[in-house]
Amino acid sequence: MKLYDHPASPNCLKTRIALRQLEIPVERVTVDLFKRETRTPEHMARNPDGRVPVLELDSGETIPESGAILLYLAEGTDLLPEGREERAHVHQWLFFEQNQIEPAIATARVMKWRNRDRERPDAYAHRVDWGNEALDSLDAHLTDKDFLVPGRYTVADMAVYAYTHVAHDVVDMAGRDAVAAWIARVESQPGFVNDLAPLP
Repeated sequence: MKLYDHPASPNCLKTRIALRQLEIPVERVTVDLFKRETRTPEHMARNPDGRVPVLELDSGETIPESGAILLYLAEGTDLLPEGREERAHVHQWLFFEQNQIEPAIATARVMKWRNRDRERPDAYAHRVDWGNEALDSLDAHLTDKDFLVPGRYTVADMAVYAYTHVAHDVVDMAGRDAVAAWIARVESQPGFVNDLAPLP
């Protein structure tokens, strides 16, 4: 298998965490987001949306989108419950991450990195406020739980971890003790490695 990714992308980090924890060998191919290599015809053939990560199977079939890759890799493992209700909760948090955490935190981080927080302060403030609301929801959920799906560590934790652990770049994380404790638990899982590179 090949993983087309970028070392500074938290979306790509999710898939690398899963691959390592499941001990699945993969060839990594860097696609440089910042040189627009994701928009080349070659990469667009892998993912018509022109983003990373993309997992290429030995058959040549490609799976874009971090959530889809996580679900594919985790099928039949302890990282994805078999029960219908537990699996629905995994999906719940994958959707939450993509609809709340990622568009708020990821966008704010990139805006700040590109100095657009000063160029477009209202838009930046909107993303920060959105991120705070999402993190408050996450903290409330985790107050009496070790992991997102009660009683077990799953790919949902990997997905939500990716941008949450760097949220301090744009929001004040003070007082979110449940989130802080959960981040520590995720990072203590066997085989866990956070190799996220800084934004260039």
